[in-house]
Amino acid sequence: MLRTATDGDVDIIRDLRNQQPNRDVSINSHEIGADEHLAWWAKASVDPTRRVLIYERDGVVAGVVNFFDLELDASPKTGAWGFFLDAEGLAERGETLPAWIEVMKDATAYAFDELGLDDLYGEVLEHNTVVRQMNRRFRFVEGEPETRYSDGREITVLPISLNKFNRRKPKGNS
Repeated sequence: MLRTATDGDVDIIRDLRNQQPNRDVSINSHEIGADEHLAWWAKASVDPTRRVLIYERDGVVAGVVNFFDLELDASPKTGAWGFFLDAEGLAERGETLPAWIEVMKDATAYAFDELGLDDLYGEVLEHNTVVRQMNRRFRFVEGEPETRYSDGREITVLPISLNKFNRRKPKGNS
């Protein structure tokens, strides 16, 4: 289940983002301090081109989905997204794979059915082969790799995109 993040979620968002498995596959890999995070939230929570959602699984916070650069009044309607899960908690409960599939289903449904996007964009690090494989399963298409420098390291970033007509439809929909 996805719900809108609130001020009460600020600490858990930071805690999840700072988990080492999430930092290892993020463009910005440094540990995010309290002041940096609060400054981000102050902007993100009022930005009309952004949606920060909490992913809950069985009533427990299990991840965060960020939609940003939303162009909802444009034609075509576009937006970008990214997400991270409670890697540590889900692993302890043996729920990583089912949660991952569920959050991707829920997030793409939100993008296309709730926000009405025509195209959804994102980025993935080249070395993150597991996510790249899951993205392909959900019919995301990879673009040309780009070399960047972030947090003192060289990384290769792949843009990804998904058009609403190419998405995997939820079961029971034609």
